[in-house]
Amino acid sequence: MSTTESINLYSALRAAFPLDLDGTAIEAATPAGGWLHYTWRDLERGSARIANLLASLELPAGSRIAVQVEKSVEALMLYLATLRAGHVYLPLNTAYQSGEIEYFVGNAEPAVVVCTPVNFGWVSRIAFAAGTQQVYTLDDERGGSLLERAVHFSDEHEPAARGADDLAAILYTSGTTGRSKGAMLTHGNLLTNARVLQDYWGWRPGDVLIHALPIFHVHGLFVASHGALLNGSKMIWFAKFDPRAVIDAMPRASVFMGVPTLYVRMLADARLTREAAAQMRLFISGSAPLLIETFRQWQERTGHTILERYGMSETIMLTSNPYGPDARHGGQHERRGGTVGFPLPGVGLRVMDDGGSPLAAGETGHIQVRGPNVFKGYWRMPEKTAEEFTADGWFRTGDVGLVDARGYVTIVGRSKDLIISGGYNVYPAEVEAAINELPGVAESAVVGVPHPDFGEVGVAVLVARAGAQPDPQAILAALKSQMANYKVPKQCFIAGELPRNTMGKVQKNLLREQHKALFAG
Repeated sequence: MSTTESINLYSALRAAFPLDLDGTAIEAATPAGGWLHYTWRDLERGSARIANLLASLELPAGSRIAVQVEKSVEALMLYLATLRAGHVYLPLNTAYQSGEIEYFVGNAEPAVVVCTPVNFGWVSRIAFAAGTQQVYTLDDERGGSLLERAVHFSDEHEPAARGADDLAAILYTSGTTGRSKGAMLTHGNLLTNARVLQDYWGWRPGDVLIHALPIFHVHGLFVASHGALLNGSKMIWFAKFDPRAVIDAMPRASVFMGVPTLYVRMLADARLTREAAAQMRLFISGSAPLLIETFRQWQERTGHTILERYGMSETIMLTSNPYGPDARHGGQHERRGGTVGFPLPGVGLRVMDDGGSPLAAGETGHIQVRGPNVFKGYWRMPEKTAEEFTADGWFRTGDVGLVDARGYVTIVGRSKDLIISGGYNVYPAEVEAAINELPGVAESAVVGVPHPDFGEVGVAVLVARAGAQPDPQAILAALKSQMANYKVPKQCFIAGELPRNTMGKVQKNLLREQHKALFAG
């Protein structure tokens, strides 16, 4: 795709809608146990009204629209409307607290902020202080000031002309220094990746997607939603994951995407059987490593082999186990547990040593990638962007892994101590900085340890100031008031000192080893 080609991601998605716009596009589960039915025409008209509302504000092209709301079909319409209007969508995790939102709003300088009604008071104060002119609300029951305003606008809207290189979204991904970085994704990044996945995962007419993921990150918003929309496929939509409800929906569906935690929870439900999953075509897992035990148990219980893939906020999807025979790799079609498959068509992937030289098959090193899906750079961080790309244009993922003789990629860890808990990234430096500010704390270290449900969770080890006696439970309670709950360590310990090497660096590997069996039971 040429960077000068005139495209709008919404236009490409809209072109894939079925000819019968009155057919069901989304069946959304309600809290009372019922279903709301949205047609393709509803998506078209609803997003048009919101796009016209945005157009009425006469915002500069490419303005940021920051959104922190609960999952709903209307929230998906807001995303589509932002694309239509030619602006930049900025999704924010619903668990973020005031300190985090203050940073994101201050850094991105959004023209519009949309939040839940219950958070309007403190979010609007932050937004208006940062210069945002418009703050709307949107709840998960089709209410809020955004929809109240949008209903007065036309339900017809001509999508803004955009080039493949124009920004479509910014996703914030925390840095290991604690400072979050805004990954800039273009219309071209998102569309090329969606088209590759549509082909590689064998999307077919009549497919139905069970959508039980949040829509504030790559997995739920881009990979799942784009996949269904680009295929004209119906979605069975759950605002929150419930294993019983998802299993009950399987006879009416064919595709499911989830993080490993969701598979673990479904395996704990006796309703999961081969009969329950008989109509399903494909189960996909990502966002965190899938334990080989989970991979095998799923095969035994359902007769299906989970397809594991690998991606990042900065790149969308990079690799995938094959759906069918992969001609590029000798026709191999085995989905191998513990691997993330092959680089996707159009994606370059190489493994390098510390000195920047390529490694042979089977050797572990730093993973670097390139391709049309790789992001444009970090928002307002040109130095950081330059640092993360090699002189010959490859992006340094920060992941450590290997490629075996058959071409399968295996990720063995992060080069910078990233913790992936329940599919969410936790950067220890951010948590440590918060702990170190608390009374009585001299220093701290946060490490990830195995957990049967979340895959990995944080454990904090801290050293007290002289004469102080900090309470571990009080430390954790204080953190919960400052940051998203998934970032808060599950356990906190007091130590006389932190283990260090001769250079004075904390040896986190020793702490991980010490606490690795903490949740083994």
